Amino acid sequence: MTHPLRLHPDRLFPSEGRTRDIARALHAGVKDLPIVSPHGHTDPAWFAGNEAFSDPASLLIVPDHYVFRMLYSQGVPLEALGVPTVDGSPTESDPRAIWKIFAANYHLFRGTPSRMWLDWVFAEAFGIDVRLEPATADLYFDTIDAALKTPEFRPRALFDRFGIELIATTESPLDPLEHHAAIRASDWNGRVVTAYRPDPVVDPDTPGFAANVRRFGETAGEDVGSYAGYLAAHRFHRARFRDAGATSTDHGHPSAATADLTPAEAEALYARVMAQPTAADAELFRAQMLTEMAAMSVEDGMVMQLHPAVSRSHNASVLARFGRDKGGDIPLPGEFVRALKPLLDRFGNDPRLTLILFTLDEDTYSRELAPLAGHYPSLRLGPPWWFHDSPEGMRRFRERATETAGFYNTVGFNDDTRAFLSIPARHDVARRMDCAFLAKLVAEHRLEEDEAHEVARALAYDLVKQAYRL
Repeated sequence: MTHPLRLHPDRLFPSEGRTRDIARALHAGVKDLPIVSPHGHTDPAWFAGNEAFSDPASLLIVPDHYVFRMLYSQGVPLEALGVPTVDGSPTESDPRAIWKIFAANYHLFRGTPSRMWLDWVFAEAFGIDVRLEPATADLYFDTIDAALKTPEFRPRALFDRFGIELIATTESPLDPLEHHAAIRASDWNGRVVTAYRPDPVVDPDTPGFAANVRRFGETAGEDVGSYAGYLAAHRFHRARFRDAGATSTDHGHPSAATADLTPAEAEALYARVMAQPTAADAELFRAQMLTEMAAMSVEDGMVMQLHPAVSRSHNASVLARFGRDKGGDIPLPGEFVRALKPLLDRFGNDPRLTLILFTLDEDTYSRELAPLAGHYPSLRLGPPWWFHDSPEGMRRFRERATETAGFYNTVGFNDDTRAFLSIPARHDVARRMDCAFLAKLVAEHRLEEDEAHEVARALAYDLVKQAYRL
């Protein structure tokens, strides 16, 4: 026996009738707005080469840590899901076998945002009308596999079909950006830009940091034996990224710490981190570099994004066997008020800087982040992100941040994903949840309905373009 797959038109809307009607009306005004995805990790090679995706498992399971971390938590080995190993030792290579494991365990995703995103992909992108379960595993695989072989499911066609106006990928300064050059040289008019992620040459705890910095300097034609030469290399690569369409930088530091050292202090610190840094040196250098990046953003207009406080690759054995970004990243407590003060003392009141703050520590929303963004002209709040890119995470964010920061000190929504087909699903959830929140304010006579329509559009489209200078 199979079960139907239905996407209810009122999903995520309030259950109370009048408020639901308001949410419906608000959603009708924003559901078809173009998608702007200013921060994500889709592969620019997809859009440069426009090659067909190989098979359902390689597209939807093997690269998606949201999917395989849940399966791993229930005892499914990553080897059985085809996740590649660091040393190249074999893992499952039969995509149908991987898919059957996924189908047999699909019930594990009940109640999660991954289930909502995946069901949207199955129903809306592929037109499947029965639920994924063991009895329908082959039907799903064959339907998706056949679709992927058609021109309509090439990356550029999907980009256009999904109504995407812009996608920003994320690359390090060591990336030659050849895929972005190929996109610009093609006759396709889809807008795919990059974002400057300097962590491999900013974080002394990165494996191979000193070698990274030397290569970073060589490709810039700068002598990174001095701190001045190192900063000049950043300016060179930032300009190269701007030529590839970048309007933003992205910083994934362990904390939000910032510093404002004298030139002599910074030079001495740089010498230590290029030799044998202590943990304190590494943290101070990252802190100093956030302030240096802010200074460069004031010069060149690039928007900063900071998302601190994650314990990366917490599972040591998974890291050793499979490498980074394999579902083992865990949130940590965050602190912003004291951490950001050196940077804000210099640039917090400068309208030329936009610093977008993200967090996985929801306790900081009302205590720290909303008051900071509700005061400093340079600060904006990023959307609920990663573990909180979910209906309840979005609701909590609006409830805790709006009264102090308002709507207009936030930056709308970004999907932050490698899973290309989930992008419209994620934006659909965000738009529905924002409309539900606004509908409640209207129903309680805290906001007029015409104002709610304006805010709904701002949250879905206008604020992200403004904040990211698009």
